[in-house]
Amino acid sequence: MEMHLNNMPGWSFFFCLCMCGAICESFRYSVPEEKKSGSLVVNVLKDVKVDVKELSTRRARLVSKSTKQYFQLDPHSGNVLLKDKIDREALCGQKDPCILLFEIVLENPLQVHRIEVEIEDVNDNSPQFSKKEFVFEIPEQIPTNTRFHLETAQDSDKGKNAVQNYTLSPNDHFRLDVQSHSDGSNSAELVLQKQLDREENAELSLILSAVDGGTPTRTGTAQIIVKVLDINDNFPQFGDSVYKVKLKENTPSGTLVTKVEATDRDFGSYGAITYSFSQASENVLKAFNLNKHTGDLTVAGTIDYEEERSFEIKIKATDGGGLFAYCKAIVEVEDMNDNAPEVTLTSLTSILPEDSPPATVVAIFSVTDQDTGDNGRTSCTVGTNLPFMLKASENNYYQLVTQQPLDRECIPEYNITITGTDWGSPRLSSTRIINVQISDINDNVPVFEKPTYAMQLWENNIPGLLIGLVQAKDPDKDKNAKMTYSLLPGKVSDQPVSFYVSINSETGNLYAIRSVDYEQVKDFHVTVRAADSGSPPLSSEVIVQVFIVDENDNAPFILYPLQNGTSPSNDLVPRGAEAGYLVTKVVAVDRDSGQNSWLSYELLKATEPGLFSVGAQNGEVKTTRPINKRDAIKHKLFIGVRDNGHPPQSTSATLSILLVDGFSDPYMKMVEIPKDVIGKEEDRTLTMYLVICLAVISSIFLVSMLAFVAIKIHKRRKFIESSALNFPVGPSLPENCGDADGGSLSRAYNYEVCLAGGSLNSEFRFLRPLFPVYSLESAQSHSAQRISSGSQDVSSNGAEGQVMHQVRICHPIYIVKCSLIFEFYFCYYLVSLNK
Repeated sequence: MEMHLNNMPGWSFFFCLCMCGAICESFRYSVPEEKKSGSLVVNVLKDVKVDVKELSTRRARLVSKSTKQYFQLDPHSGNVLLKDKIDREALCGQKDPCILLFEIVLENPLQVHRIEVEIEDVNDNSPQFSKKEFVFEIPEQIPTNTRFHLETAQDSDKGKNAVQNYTLSPNDHFRLDVQSHSDGSNSAELVLQKQLDREENAELSLILSAVDGGTPTRTGTAQIIVKVLDINDNFPQFGDSVYKVKLKENTPSGTLVTKVEATDRDFGSYGAITYSFSQASENVLKAFNLNKHTGDLTVAGTIDYEEERSFEIKIKATDGGGLFAYCKAIVEVEDMNDNAPEVTLTSLTSILPEDSPPATVVAIFSVTDQDTGDNGRTSCTVGTNLPFMLKASENNYYQLVTQQPLDRECIPEYNITITGTDWGSPRLSSTRIINVQISDINDNVPVFEKPTYAMQLWENNIPGLLIGLVQAKDPDKDKNAKMTYSLLPGKVSDQPVSFYVSINSETGNLYAIRSVDYEQVKDFHVTVRAADSGSPPLSSEVIVQVFIVDENDNAPFILYPLQNGTSPSNDLVPRGAEAGYLVTKVVAVDRDSGQNSWLSYELLKATEPGLFSVGAQNGEVKTTRPINKRDAIKHKLFIGVRDNGHPPQSTSATLSILLVDGFSDPYMKMVEIPKDVIGKEEDRTLTMYLVICLAVISSIFLVSMLAFVAIKIHKRRKFIESSALNFPVGPSLPENCGDADGGSLSRAYNYEVCLAGGSLNSEFRFLRPLFPVYSLESAQSHSAQRISSGSQDVSSNGAEGQVMHQVRICHPIYIVKCSLIFEFYFCYYLVSLNK
C-alpha cells in the first residue's frame, strides 16, 4: 500500500487554511477495489503523530464526507479498515482518479486531518459493446479502402485495464485499423480492402473482439453483419461537429436543450435522415430524449449538478441508404441553490452536570452544503436565550459550549436547535435538534414549609401520640432531595429533648414519648434538622414550639383555713357584730390555668344557715344579720370551692366560729367554755408539736450560751494582751469593753408576745394582746422578776459610766434573752393547755 502527499494545485488553498488553524494536514493513500471487508488500508499513528493511548484519550473518530461510510478507524491500534467492499466503477464510474474523502477528528485540542483514499482499479470488468450485433448496409461499388467507423467497446476499468486493442475475425473483404488517441483511448475502423459484389455475397458476418490490457486479459465480442446494398454515395453531414450548451440543474422535463441537424445530398430514401444516440451512457439516456426525426434534444429526467456536472452526448445521423455521420453535444450543468446545508453531529455530551464551568464543550458538529460558490457557503446559529454559544473551528466545524451557569432546578433539560444556512439565493437552511439533560448536584439546602412551627399537645396525653408534622422540601432530585429528620440536643425541664419527643426520620412526624403534665411543663421548644442525602449533605433547622394545653385535672386547694387533719381553727366573732361583719376569708388556689382555675365559693352546710354567707367570687365569710344572745356559742360552716373546668372539680373546707363577749377589750379573759365541748374539739397531737418546739428552743438556748461564753473569753484575752502593751490596767475599764461601740448609748428592747385565744390551735401574733380571761398571776410575777433582774444588770453596768450594748440584734446575749422569753411563754401555754 502506498502513501504520497497530494501535490495537486487545487489543494494549495486548503493548505493555506490549515496553516491558520491549530493542526490540519492532508494525507493521501490508495487501496485497490474489491478488497474484502475488514482489510487494512493504512495505520495513521505515524502520520497524525500520536500514540495509541492518546488516540483513544482524545476520542479520535473518522468522519466520512460521503453519505456512506466506507472506512472505520480502530482507536486501539490506529488502523483504518475497510467497512465494506468497494466497487470503483459503481462508486466513481468513469471519473479518474476515484477518490474518497474523510476526516480524522481529534479532541482536546481539536485537530482535523483530511484523508484522501484513491480507489485503484483492478481488471474486474470485461469490455462490452453497446449491442451484440452491428448491421452495416454497404452499397456495392463502394471503393476499396473505404473506412467504416466502428463503435468502441466500453470497459468500466481504467488505464491498462481498459480496452487496449481490437481484433477482427479473418475474412476476404475487410481489415481492422486500430488507432490510438492522445487521451489514451483506442478506436477501430473497418477498412474495405476488396470490392463488394452483392450478386456474389449479399451479406457478410464478422466477429469484432475488444481486448483489455489487464492480467489476465478480458475480451468482449460483437457480431458485425454487412449487408450489401445498392449504391448510396453521399453521407449525412452535421452543421457543427460539436454543440455546446449550458443547462441549469432542476430544469423541468421536456425543456429543449439544443437542436442538432444533419443534411444529405442524396434524394429519396437515401436523403432521409434519422437521429439517434451513439454509445450513450445510462445517465444520458435517463436525463435526455432525442427526437429521431427533428434532432431536438430535450430534458427527460432530473438534472442534478451534484450528481453530474456535464454530459458529453454522441449523436448519430443516418440516411436512408445506411450512411451515417456523428456529432457531439456537450451539456454543462449550472449549479442552483437546491441543497440545504447538512448538520452532521460528530460528538455529543447528552448529560451535562449543572455545575459545569463556562466553555464546557457540549457538542462538536460540522455544517456542509453540496452546492458550490455562495450556494455552498454556510453559517450556523443556535436559539436565543440559551446558556450555550457556538465556537467556530476550521473546516466548517463548530463547538457548542456553555456560556452561563446551569441550574437544573430552573431548567432540567434543553432542546437546542442548530440552524445551518447557506448564502445562496434564495437562502436555504436546515435544522437539527439536540437534547441535553442537566444532571443534578446537591446545591440546594432543604427549606421548611414554615419559618417556625407552633403545635399544641394536651396534657396527660397517651405516649406515642402524634404531635404534628414537620416537612422540608429540596428542589434537588433523587437522593439529593431525600430528607432525613432529626432532633438537635436540647433541654426541657432539665431533661434531654429526647425524653419527651421523638421524630420519624423519614416522614418528619413529631411524637410525644411520654405523658406531659401542664403544671410541670407549660411549653417547650425543640430544634428539628432536615438533612438531604447528597454528597456533601446539606441541612437546615427550624424551631418547633410545643404548647401544652391545660386539662382540668386538679381540684381546688384550700390555703386558708388549713385543712390538714388537725382540729379546725376557730374564728372569733364578737356578739355585738352587725350584719355584713367580715368573719374570715376562705383562700383557695387551683394549679390549672385559664377558666380551669376560675374558682367560685358556696355555702354547703351551716349550723345555722341564715346567720352566715359566703362570697361567690372572693370567699369572704360575713354575717347576714346582727348576732343576738340566743345564737349558739359555736358554729360550723361547710364551704364548697368549685373551678370552672369541664368537668368541674371541687373541694370543701370546714370553718369553726366562736361567738365571744367583750371581744374588743384588750385584756379580756377567755370565755368559759364547757369542758365537754372543748374536749371534743381538741386534737391531742398538738401537745406533741409543742413539746418538739420546746426542745428545739432549749437547744438553741444552750448553743447560744456556749457561743456567748466562748466569745467573751476570747475578747478578754485579746483585751488583756493589748492593755499590757499600750494602756494601764485599772478598774475603770470593764471586762466587757470589747462590746463598746463608739458614741451610742445602751438601749432596751421590749417585746410583747401575745397569744391569740379562743382555740387550742392558735398561732403567735406580734399584735396587741387579745386573750380570753385566764389566771396569769404566777406567770406574770415570774416574768416580771426575770425582766427586773435583767434591768438591774443593765443599770449596774450603766452606773459604771460605760457605753454598753448588751442587747444587740444578732448578738449572742440578745439571742439568749429572746430564747428565754419564748421558752417561758411556751411553757406557760403548754401548762394552760394541759389544764
